[in-house]
Amino acid sequence: MIIPEYGRHIQQLIDHAIELDDKDECNKMVMAIVDVMGQLNPHLRDVPDFTHKLWDHVHIMSNFKLDVDSPYPTPTPEQFMEKPNKMCYPHSNIRFKHYGLGTEKLIEKAVAMESGEKKDALIESIANLMKKHYLTWGRSSVDDAQIISDIKRISRGKLEVKDNLELMATKDISPRNTAMSSNNTKGRKKQNQKRKNYKSKKKY
Repeated sequence: MIIPEYGRHIQQLIDHAIELDDKDECNKMVMAIVDVMGQLNPHLRDVPDFTHKLWDHVHIMSNFKLDVDSPYPTPTPEQFMEKPNKMCYPHSNIRFKHYGLGTEKLIEKAVAMESGEKKDALIESIANLMKKHYLTWGRSSVDDAQIISDIKRISRGKLEVKDNLELMATKDISPRNTAMSSNNTKGRKKQNQKRKNYKSKKKY
């Protein structure tokens, strides 16, 4: 089979459609085959223009021998032999990869700003964001002094950060703690429900 996902019966139906001499009959049969293929693979409905994809698959499974009135341009074997375009990957040199390139750009933006309340607010937001990224990497805690030190290192000393800057508490931004808290809440609800069920059965 050329495309095993559709099964042997679909392949046999397409092979039979190739042998039909009446083009109108062939058109009707292929349209019915495409409809069945869509039902057998409902996940393709999430693919943009999935009907076009099904028709392409019909032509591929027929080895491009089908002569039908397709609602889409008939593909050629050469189209599927073309190599995809080479992807251009970014080559940014990120000094602190766990903070991400976006954080470094925010710090550059903060460095270029004039001193004032807006700059102080941006620095505080960046520090809280860095703390969140730091904890996302599986660490359970981080000292605020570490975050402040890293901001100064990333900005190469160009950004002045208050040593007494208060950041969000670890428990408020840690994904791990949030997940554990959620799981504990669910666990307590299940236990309470079991107790209620047990008490109701005990009455009888």
